[in-house]
Amino acid sequence: MYEKITAPETGSRITFDHGEPVVPDDPIIPFIQGDGTGVDIWPASQLVFDAAVEAAYGGARRINWFKVYAGDEACGVYGTFQYLPEDTLKAIGHYGVAIKGPLTTPVGGGIRSLNVALRQIHDLYACVRPCHYYPGVPSPHKHPEKLDVIIYRENTEDIYLGIEWRQGSEIGDRLIHLLNTDLIPATPEHKGKKIPLDSGIGIKPISKTGSQRLVRRAIKHALRLPPQKQQVTLVHKGNIMKYTEGAFRDWGYDLVKAEFRAECVTEWESWILSNKERHPEISLEENARQIEPGYDGLMADRQAQLCQEVQMVLETLWESHGNGQWKQKVLVNDRIADSIFQQIQTRPDEYSILATMNLNGDYLSDAAAAIAGGLGMAPGANIGDQCAIFEATHGTAPKHAGLDRINPGSVILSGVMMLEYMGWQEAADLIKQGISAAIDNREVTYDLARLMEPPVDQPLKCSEFARAIVRHFK
Repeated sequence: MYEKITAPETGSRITFDHGEPVVPDDPIIPFIQGDGTGVDIWPASQLVFDAAVEAAYGGARRINWFKVYAGDEACGVYGTFQYLPEDTLKAIGHYGVAIKGPLTTPVGGGIRSLNVALRQIHDLYACVRPCHYYPGVPSPHKHPEKLDVIIYRENTEDIYLGIEWRQGSEIGDRLIHLLNTDLIPATPEHKGKKIPLDSGIGIKPISKTGSQRLVRRAIKHALRLPPQKQQVTLVHKGNIMKYTEGAFRDWGYDLVKAEFRAECVTEWESWILSNKERHPEISLEENARQIEPGYDGLMADRQAQLCQEVQMVLETLWESHGNGQWKQKVLVNDRIADSIFQQIQTRPDEYSILATMNLNGDYLSDAAAAIAGGLGMAPGANIGDQCAIFEATHGTAPKHAGLDRINPGSVILSGVMMLEYMGWQEAADLIKQGISAAIDNREVTYDLARLMEPPVDQPLKCSEFARAIVRHFK
């Protein structure tokens, strides 16, 4: 089946049923060690994973690790520019769940990004990045403990599917000419606009299918959270880009109403219902006025439309969502992208799950990670309906490779996500307890040690930090 790798002789495949993993007690899980500091991080992380599974299940469950290759290490095994061998792709696709360390973006070989390639080849459309603060981790914020969000970032469209033409290229010039002379004048809302002739041109596709499957997975995740955290926020720049970013928001709300009507309420609907609850005799017009501050300045037809929308909500949802029932539903709202960047810093405890398109999610997840202590403590997952890959979110840091000093927290916490995804919550909880206790006890690697107040004089090595985590299992 494979050219240069051999699967474990014992163990079983993880399969999928309607997009959810079906996990045996002895799964075979491929792993990619990673480039640079992967040589240090992976052994430390595997030690923690195996110890947690053994402590939680006493031998009733175990992971059978399957080493596969990508990045620089793959080139050493398969040959020059063989950064992503077919063996690796087959193994990950066959066994369903994998975990990886950091990978270098190749200089040659025709692959723009190994991480992006893995996501696109396996259709891992949801990039999931939890940002949770562990007490004791240095942070530039006064109250990082208020941040506890999970970012669902669309992983296959937007700039990842972006198409560009260089300024001055023949096709780029032809496209600008077509837009300026034909397509823009034929679109009434764009009349008067003109693209400068010396522009580069880019297209970012946002599809209904891609948007809704991401939001669907985010809502399903919200339904598993404690009641106070059951909220999904659609992040977009729809006030400017109405047919891509605005459509992402609209398609999200459409999905709520079509597939999750019994489980969800939109923020706008909650306002209408709560107005009725506080004032049972409130008129449709007054209800509309309270949810739309500019109501009195609107044209009569728009006022009438708002009143009709209020009436529709009350007629269709009052029985199932009224009288406070909506407070037990998943709340779905939306925020403009630039606003949410501010709000996760000033009002982070108001948010739980953020569902975003690719580029907005890229910025947002790194900003949230900075609040929680940086990328060294930021896990990540790329999830599809038939496959999932869990990964470090930081780079390879080659100057630290082989020194046994780098923080393995990102891969270890990505493994926590993997265990939770597999339904092995007991093992995941042990690791979280161990990390929290080790940090609280100031048993940390140099990156955290130097930023603590006061600084830790003798930071732990990468391998020592892993053993400290295991010692603190309860």
